[in-house]
This record gives sequence, structure tokens and C-alpha cells, in this order.
Amino acid sequence: MALINENFLKLKAGYLFPEIGRRVTAFQQQNPEKAARLIRCGIGDVTEALPSAAIKAMHEGVDELANRSSFKGYGPEQGYAFLREAVAEHQYAGLNISAEEIFISDGSKCDTGNILDIFGKGNRIAITDPVYPVYVDTNVMAGNTGDADENGAYEGLVYLRCDASNGFVAAPPAEKVDLVYLCFPNNPTGAVATREQLTAWVNYALANDTIILFDSAYEAFVQDPNVPRSIYEIPGAHECAMEFRSFSKHGGFTGVRCAYTVIPKTLMGSTTDGKKVPLHQLWSRRHSTKFNGASYPVQKAAAALFSPEGKEQVAALIKHYMGNATLLREACQAAGLTVFGGENAPYVWVGCPAGKTSWEMFDMMLHDAQVVITPGSGFGAAGEGWFRISAFNSRENVEEVCRRISALLA
Repeated sequence: MALINENFLKLKAGYLFPEIGRRVTAFQQQNPEKAARLIRCGIGDVTEALPSAAIKAMHEGVDELANRSSFKGYGPEQGYAFLREAVAEHQYAGLNISAEEIFISDGSKCDTGNILDIFGKGNRIAITDPVYPVYVDTNVMAGNTGDADENGAYEGLVYLRCDASNGFVAAPPAEKVDLVYLCFPNNPTGAVATREQLTAWVNYALANDTIILFDSAYEAFVQDPNVPRSIYEIPGAHECAMEFRSFSKHGGFTGVRCAYTVIPKTLMGSTTDGKKVPLHQLWSRRHSTKFNGASYPVQKAAAALFSPEGKEQVAALIKHYMGNATLLREACQAAGLTVFGGENAPYVWVGCPAGKTSWEMFDMMLHDAQVVITPGSGFGAAGEGWFRISAFNSRENVEEVCRRISALLA
């Protein structure tokens, strides 16, 4: 009989969002009369139509595939030059990132998990708590952890607690780690790191030969011009950090699938005997071996987001979602709840009413208000007592959610 990867058996009952889906489905089956009122503000999925510039470019790409003279088969695994160059020009101008250092993929969720392929065993790995579950679960699957304790914390990981006292932004640890996951603007808390806080992290990484895995999937939502959108705005980051970005929220591509990872050629890892190896060449090799590239029409659509029309349409999408975030933030504050996020990120991170656990709050919102939220405990032990509301929705739905929150917590 074939042996399995027993690391999968260490995983907790289920990935957070399928568990939410299970509870919502059960509620709908048991309460058909209330099901029609359901509004989903849980998973961070976009709701508005794709920018028309992207639609037009995607159609053009499909039309090219319909003609033998312009047909495209396998493309370059690292991504078409036209998209890599557009990303370098429009997203990293002045930050000393070349098109060759940008790898196009089908999602930053995939990349943050797949990146473990190029790292060996025995690394000391740090994550924030609360945390995007993918960072933890993929390390469990890869055999980089021991078992989980009763609070869901895995042996072998260094947990950096984030709470109201530090604004949900962790400081570098006193101990040395080899890899650290940072996400800003943060999912789930909506927190952002200041230039000073990111500088402290880069200085720590340089001093300890630490690699920062910087998830910047929500950079387009930053409203404050003083908040860094990229880790490469910080001097020294090219020697200690790689960055993950996505078109999922930037251009509404959650169902279209396109993203990119930036790995500077100056970023090094080490062999067990101390030899320095460029991580860029390892990821390029992994990409070429295990990935055939994002589809041509999708890459055409992504590149169109950087056209004048595309930029204008993306800005309108961001304005819409951030307008939703403002309404949700204000409604929760008016209800007397403690609120973080919602100012430079599309997520509002809310403290539960006194005496309520995260899942109790989830059930109350579902059964009494027919609103789906995300329980904070699903993001780690430090998320207990909090819940996340996603601003990805129509304005009509968000206004209704605000009314229901007010009525429920009046």
C-alpha cells in the first residue's frame, strides 16, 4: 500500500474557510426562510465586475489564439516579458527591481506555499499570530513543524503575538530565526507597518541572515502615502526579502488567477556547508519544472491594468471597497466595539462583545443577523475574541450589514 505524507495528519480539523462554508450550508438547510437574507462578509473574495480594460485585453488575447499566425502555445514559465516589464515599470519604479526578478504565477496563495520547495529542513520559522492560515498549514504539510497543542500552536514554529497593545504589528523577536512571514497590509487584521517598523525588521534580518517572506497582496489599498507599499522601499531589503503580490484584489482577479513573486538576484540562501546560493536561480528552476505559466489571455488582461484606462478603473474599484470598509468600521465603532483595520486595508478587525468567543460571535451574526463574518480564532490563538469583516461587497449589501450590526448590538 502507498505510504502517505503523514504531516497532513497533523493539520487541525479543516482549513478555516471550508469550515465556515460547512456551517453556513447547515444554517441554510435548517433555516430556508432566512437563507435569502444571507450576506457574506467572510472570505475575502471580490464581488465587482472586472475592469473593462482587462476584459478587452482578455478578449484580444483569446482572438489571437483563434488565429494560427498569432497563436500562442506554451509561454515562458516565468511569465511573458510584456507583463514582467509592466510590473517592474509601474509597481517598482525607482526601487531597483528588474523584470527578470519578477515571476508571474497563478496566485500569491500558491506562491507563499510553494516557496517552501526551495528551502531545506531545519530552518527556524517565525509567523505572526493572528496569521493567514496558509503560512502555517503549508509548513505543517512540508514537515517543518511538530504536532499542534491544545491551542492549535505547532511545535517548532516561533509565534510572534500581535494584539491591541502593539497595534497588531509584531516587533522582531529576541531570538534568531531563519525565515519569517510578514503580511502588510495585514490579512486578517488590516494593520499596516510603518517605515520605522519595517526598517527594524530589515535590520534584524540583515543581522541574523534571516529571509523575510513579505506578502504585499493588499498594497493597492494603502491610503496613507507615508505607509510603505513594498519591502523594497526599505534600504537593505534586496539582500534579505522576497515579495509576493497578487492581481486578485488589485484588479479583481480572484477567479481569473494571476500574481507575481519578486526575488532579487542579490537574495541568498545557504547550503549546509555554508555556500551562498542565489534564491532567484532556485525559484526559477522550481518554476520551470513545476509550472507551465499563467495563461496568455490572463497575462494580457493583467498587463492592461497598468494602462491609463486600467489604472483609472482599478482606482475606482479600490475606492469602492475602501468606502465599504469605512462604513463597516464606523458601524462597529458606533456599536461600541473595538476596531482595527479598515483604513489602509479592505478588512475590518473587530473585538467581540464582552463574554463572546470568536465562534460564538460568528454564530450570533449568522443566526441573528444573517451575516457571515470570519472568526478571529481561525487565524491563530491570538485571534480569539476578535472577528474579521470583509469589505468586498456591493455598497447596498454593506449598508444593510451596517444596519444589522447596529440593530443586533444596540
